[in-house]
Amino acid sequence: MSGQTVTIPDDRAFASFKAECLCEEGWSINHNKGGITVFTQGLEEGKSIHKIKCRMVCKDVSAETMYDVLHDIEYRRKWDTNVIETFDIGKLTVNADVGYYSWKCPSPLRNRDVITLRSWLPMGKDYIIMNYSVKHPKYPSKKDKVRAVSIQTGYVIQSQGPANSCTLTYMAQVDPRGSLPKWVVNKSSHFLAPRAMKKINKACLKYTEWKQRHNPGFKPWLYPEQTTLPSIPLSELSIQRAESLENIDESSLAETQEREDSD
Repeated sequence: MSGQTVTIPDDRAFASFKAECLCEEGWSINHNKGGITVFTQGLEEGKSIHKIKCRMVCKDVSAETMYDVLHDIEYRRKWDTNVIETFDIGKLTVNADVGYYSWKCPSPLRNRDVITLRSWLPMGKDYIIMNYSVKHPKYPSKKDKVRAVSIQTGYVIQSQGPANSCTLTYMAQVDPRGSLPKWVVNKSSHFLAPRAMKKINKACLKYTEWKQRHNPGFKPWLYPEQTTLPSIPLSELSIQRAESLENIDESSLAETQEREDSD
């Protein structure tokens, strides 16, 4: 989203995002193992924007369940071990909202956070969720975190032949606001991204049982009349420009040995 004003994505924006998620031309395969493929694009000279794409075949998860899991913020707090804090700020339309997400970065990097405008759309048997960074006056950047910028990030969920299978493609175009060491980029594509995809898959397998015990009928992403979020006027938001944020140089930081979360 490179325009001057905040806009809610239309059908063309969703179709364009889906096409880029499914296109493999211009992408290099960095990892291909166990039904998970990770693609990256070479960084442009002098730019810190990181582009990564992960695709996972889930033979035991329906597209509908995957869509619910990626939306359900209460469940995310349970399964997403990278999350520090996440909450919805307010709604824009029946299929767009604004939210906050902060996450742990590999030590010794500083942790990141982001404010995004998120929108979603079922397309036949497929589903799309995508976001980009915005500024909200009540949620400025924090001293203990680096405010990252999502240029365009999201998921495409495609139903596959058997009713209980789907393919998930995650694509992130992010400016982490900092010169990252090469080991971070390598670790992301070879280890962190595949592990994150496996965690999503595991979360999906346990979701139905968990949801039956936690407000089973509450799914405002499917039933917008259920939402309790306050409405936000678009005029309150502005585009989050990377150049207005702190840019830190972490390129010389060496990787530290840390206990990895068990899968």
